[in-house]
Amino acid sequence: MPFLKVQTALPLTQVEPLIEPLLTELSQKLAQHLGKPEAYVMTSFDPSFKMTFAGSFAPTCYLEVKSVGTMSATQTQAISRDFCATVQRHLAIPPDRTYIEFNDAKGSMWGYNGTTF
Repeated sequence: MPFLKVQTALPLTQVEPLIEPLLTELSQKLAQHLGKPEAYVMTSFDPSFKMTFAGSFAPTCYLEVKSVGTMSATQTQAISRDFCATVQRHLAIPPDRTYIEFNDAKGSMWGYNGTTF
């Protein structure tokens, strides 16, 4: 039920060896932060997007976190701090060039295994 999408302007050729370690770490961290089994966490990585931030084409990153239930302000602050540091460590994109969007979803609006949550 938790889903994390990572989008960046970095070219695939530059980040390809970094994707699996990054997504593996973020998957584990998202499960921990939300207190949900990692068995339900899905992650994706979309490289090579044309992106600007503050009018610049310097490397930037956008993360989207969706989860069934309600994420508290305390949780989203902790996730933001943790994920920005993780992105910086893996992709060398500084936290001040990373946006994270958090979305709570109703269980009836999230499908899985032929049904909904």
